[in-house]
Amino acid sequence: MSKKPLTLLILTLLPLAGCVTAPPSGIAPVQGFQLQRYQGRWYEIARLDHRFERGLQAVSADYSRNADGSIRVLNRGFDASAARWREAVGKAWFNGPADVASLRVSFFGPFYGGYHVAALDPGYRWAVVVGPDKDYLWLLSRDKQPAPAARPALLAVAARLGVPAEQLIWVRQDRDDN
Repeated sequence: MSKKPLTLLILTLLPLAGCVTAPPSGIAPVQGFQLQRYQGRWYEIARLDHRFERGLQAVSADYSRNADGSIRVLNRGFDASAARWREAVGKAWFNGPADVASLRVSFFGPFYGGYHVAALDPGYRWAVVVGPDKDYLWLLSRDKQPAPAARPALLAVAARLGVPAEQLIWVRQDRDDN
């Protein structure tokens, strides 16, 4: 490989290795975060569309602590067009103190993306998560069908964050977890 293509490749990948784990401008991650309470299963209630989740329903995320101090992330969803479950296992680390809900997550080796809990129910029943920019948004709930008051609360948070809530895809959660 000549130096020019290699230089272009490095310059292309450099932003991926840099600030993509920081929260988007204007979004402050939750302070006083308690990983022990956040661990376990969360159901994806709504999301902004991205190719890596396109067409998936019954999406869930499970978080648990690894022996090395990192956080194991298991994302799972049913691909109706292929009639099969798809899953991805990743690893997350806090970007700073463990009581600030700002993490970097990797599903692909050395490449990390931001994962920032921007709002969290005091009882840890629902959460609003943004990625490295406002084009990534997930509304999560501990329940497949959250309490009726949760949906307006989640939408209000999304609107306050300046995220395009009108583009949300509401995820079907009417399939067994098998």
